[in-house]
Amino acid sequence: MFADVGTARIFFDTVGSALAVDGERMVERPALIVMHGGPGFDHSTMRPYFDRFADTHQVVYIDHRANGRSTGEQSTLTLAQWGDDVKAFCDVLGIVKPVVYGNSFGGMVAMAYAARHPDHPSKLILSSTAARMRFDETYRMMEERGGKDARAIAERFWTTTDDGAIADYMRVCMPFYNPPGGNAELQAQARRRAILRGDTLRYFSTGEMRNMDARAGLAKIKCPTLITVGDYDPITPVICSREIHEAMPRNVSRLEVFKGAGHGVHRDQPDEAERVMRAFLSA
Repeated sequence: MFADVGTARIFFDTVGSALAVDGERMVERPALIVMHGGPGFDHSTMRPYFDRFADTHQVVYIDHRANGRSTGEQSTLTLAQWGDDVKAFCDVLGIVKPVVYGNSFGGMVAMAYAARHPDHPSKLILSSTAARMRFDETYRMMEERGGKDARAIAERFWTTTDDGAIADYMRVCMPFYNPPGGNAELQAQARRRAILRGDTLRYFSTGEMRNMDARAGLAKIKCPTLITVGDYDPITPVICSREIHEAMPRNVSRLEVFKGAGHGVHRDQPDEAERVMRAFLSA
């Protein structure tokens, strides 16, 4: 399905109904918008894990502008536009006061959205993301896990992002995003089934992503915000989540650090991630 937001058509899919049967009544359920990472990937990397929340919410998956199945011109690919797309998408579909979950790049979009439209979301969940990249820590952790070759591949990817750099980074560095064992095969399956838009990845990763600093805008966010991060995560390490938490207004955000989890805590500690998220959603 697609929603036309004017300068792009945003692909979306849903799990669960907007209205639930309660005896003689139909009860409206809140929307949980799940936003994938990347940039360049699609929402399938978030499936099927977040389907489980369809027992309390209508789960809405989107492909960001120029990601996955969605359209959009390269000249419009900015965090400001991606953030505005969330508001426009909701306006088109009549979604009011959504809960917005953003993982990695999706969290960057979620921060832009909530800072630009602070009265729109009911709650925000920022998973394994950053207001600004800390490449110093990323390169250190990559070298710690994969030696100087892994560090060199990471540095090349984040400065050039040509096709060879993308392939090398996916092969060598992405496996270091999460601890070995566990759900590694499920994560590999998710990467294989995903649509990857290399042009979008290249454009943002060598442009705005390298120099962004969203910390000032975080002071505008009003809604309750849950920030989750794994201490094994090398690409959006704990220091990034701490910066987000410290930049937000007092009593708005809550930071949860998952020991032993990597990038996207739900991948490594699904039960604990679900417990924390359900407690936040029901509060």
